[in-house]
Amino acid sequence: MFTFKLIKVLATILVAPLLAFLFFNIVPTETVTDAQTEDAATYYKAKCVVCHGAKADKKFDSSLSEEHLVDAVLKGKKAAKPPHMPEYESKGVTPEQAKELVIYMKQLKTAGE
Repeated sequence: MFTFKLIKVLATILVAPLLAFLFFNIVPTETVTDAQTEDAATYYKAKCVVCHGAKADKKFDSSLSEEHLVDAVLKGKKAAKPPHMPEYESKGVTPEQAKELVIYMKQLKTAGE
């Protein structure tokens, strides 16, 4: 009888979270990085404006494809002369965030022209 009670307790402990998830759609919270919580404008002002300027008019070629620019944000790029573009993928920037940042920079540059 002791073994049966132990099995019941263990089954309840192991199955209860699964049932709660299935029936109540309880989703565990994820850790969110600073890069994920900041929007493109805030991130740009905090990390990019120093090299690219307030209107994205320095070291930013908006004629390049979006994919090329997103890749440069994520992987970094060695410039003809320093400073070089650092990579931000390892710092928590996702491809979607990099795309939003590139779109924001293109808007800044267009508005400044």
